[in-house]
Amino acid sequence: MFGYLRSFLPWISFAVLSTNGQYRYGALAGFLLAAVLLVVDRRAGRPWDAQIIEISSAVFFGGLAMAAFAVTPAPLGAYGPAASVGWLALTAWGSLAIRRPFTLGIAKTMAPPEAHGTRLFQRVNAVVTTVWAVAFTLNAAGLALLLHYAPHATTALLAVKVCGFAVPAVFTARYTQAATRRAGVVAG
Repeated sequence: MFGYLRSFLPWISFAVLSTNGQYRYGALAGFLLAAVLLVVDRRAGRPWDAQIIEISSAVFFGGLAMAAFAVTPAPLGAYGPAASVGWLALTAWGSLAIRRPFTLGIAKTMAPPEAHGTRLFQRVNAVVTTVWAVAFTLNAAGLALLLHYAPHATTALLAVKVCGFAVPAVFTARYTQAATRRAGVVAG
């Protein structure tokens, strides 16, 4: 599960550092973390398809940081946190639309090579990516609504941000373990 969460460190740092419309430094931190993850992973030989979220993070946070420091007030206003998760939703849905779920490359680094070409492996990653895409979409919508109607409800905003990552992360861990057990029973 840490393989997936590690990819979201830039987003988690942005979520923590961006409150009440002050996300300039959160965007910069997100960009720097994404860039460091990309460099470290490429030097370690990690394939590009295992870094879809990191690439998407670097693009989004790089653009947002430049805009946020160049324009006052910040370009997305108070909706920066919702827009950032919306970007993740677009990344996840886009990867599904082109039939290359963003979790596929990450899963290939954790699963034995003989599993990579199987229908079960492909299906598990499509399901996991769909769950992340739905979670990101709901998280973005929930944040946008909260930011519009209750922008000072810091506890609620934090809860939505945490749940938006924790729920799909827990699902990913449990679902992949269950699928692995089922595959072992079927293969055994």
